[in-house]
Amino acid sequence: MDLKTFTSAIAQIAEEKGIPKEKVIEVIEMAIAAAYKKDYGMKGQIIKAKLDEETGEVNFSQTKIVVDDSMIFSEEELEEIKRQKEEKGEVFSDQTFAQTDSPTEEGEKKFRFNPEKHIMIDEAKKTKKDVVAGEELEFPLETQADYGRIAAMTAKQVIIQRIREAERESVFDEYKSKEGEVISGMVQRIEGKNIFFDLGKTIGLLPPAEQIPGEFYRIGARLRLFVLKVDKDAKGPVILLSRAYPKFLSKLFEIEVPEVASKIVVIKAIAREPGSRSKIAVKSEQDGIDPIGSMVGQKGTRVSVVIEELGGEKIDIIEWSEDSEKFVAAALSPAKVLEVKISKIKNQAVAIVPEEQLSLAIGRDGQNVRLAAKLTGWKIDVRPPETDKEEGEENSKEKEEIIEGNESKSANKIVGGGETEKKEKKKTTKKAAKKTAVKKESKKTKAENKKKEEEETQA
Repeated sequence: MDLKTFTSAIAQIAEEKGIPKEKVIEVIEMAIAAAYKKDYGMKGQIIKAKLDEETGEVNFSQTKIVVDDSMIFSEEELEEIKRQKEEKGEVFSDQTFAQTDSPTEEGEKKFRFNPEKHIMIDEAKKTKKDVVAGEELEFPLETQADYGRIAAMTAKQVIIQRIREAERESVFDEYKSKEGEVISGMVQRIEGKNIFFDLGKTIGLLPPAEQIPGEFYRIGARLRLFVLKVDKDAKGPVILLSRAYPKFLSKLFEIEVPEVASKIVVIKAIAREPGSRSKIAVKSEQDGIDPIGSMVGQKGTRVSVVIEELGGEKIDIIEWSEDSEKFVAAALSPAKVLEVKISKIKNQAVAIVPEEQLSLAIGRDGQNVRLAAKLTGWKIDVRPPETDKEEGEENSKEKEEIIEGNESKSANKIVGGGETEKKEKKKTTKKAAKKTAVKKESKKTKAENKKKEEEETQA
């Protein structure tokens, strides 16, 4: 096998796969070491290869781990481990066990001694005086140039597998760093409602939930996409894309508006219904800069680019304010608001708008007021002036009745049960006195009438 052919392909592989040159060399060294072990090595050996890029020569070495008596399993311990594995239904393999580290119950790593893999510390000190347990020592091996077909196939498989893994890792790292950013992609294929985009080095997925409702995708079309999430699976990186995410809107403005990119104008809040309408609240961090004008651009050039990218989605840009009443009034644009009343207890804002502006403030299917509520964080109730006045009067009457009722209850509570009983007794006494007076008056009248009758008889 001509090892120089490997070095000539390094630059090409690194460029095509987007893998660092050092990683490619590392993969080739692993493949050569695997081929050497297949033809000339022993089971359990740790063989390393070092490739000279300039000459193509390879130096081989065998690595051994330095161990002491405390790091080696005794025969009794091995028997106990074997018994425990058999009880659990696991297979105890001498070959597998000899090539892997096994931690004890205390968490310390112990080994089953293998002369091809381990070296006792006393023996190791003959090579290196200051060696310590756990250290690795390398022993040079004889260089071999001739390899069999099986060894060559082994090297090839190692190179293919490791290069593929390195490529996946490189792609994952690249797009992981782009998470939360906007990238460009071309529609590659459509499977049901899922859209797959060619991103250059890999494929990204745009699921139905992250698509703009009503947007049409045709194969070959190039669109901007928001990198929502990047994950790994067995086949490589999985890149989840979005065109409906609210932050996608702010990133598009960041690309088109230099003031946003330089943080002179800050996007404070976004409320979006993808494909239909969005509201953005902006604030200027520098005096003399109009935040709305910066976002719109001369003759609307900046905002029109974003609208076109989003398929005609309407965008309302308002100025952010710390004054809640002012902010709510601005959020209901294009409607003109006469007054805003804030109730922090109910987290509600009542917006008074002219009768002719009522439908504009609410919007089609309540969209305008709904987006304004999302943008400001307040529950917004839109009312005309007359309704607000009537409700205000009704509320004041209700309050008066409640106050009077409360005062009456409070008075009863203050006076107490004894006072109430006294009042009742007084009422009863007055009634009794009145009845007595009536009876007396009646008797007096009867007596006078009887006396008159007697006098008339005598006459």
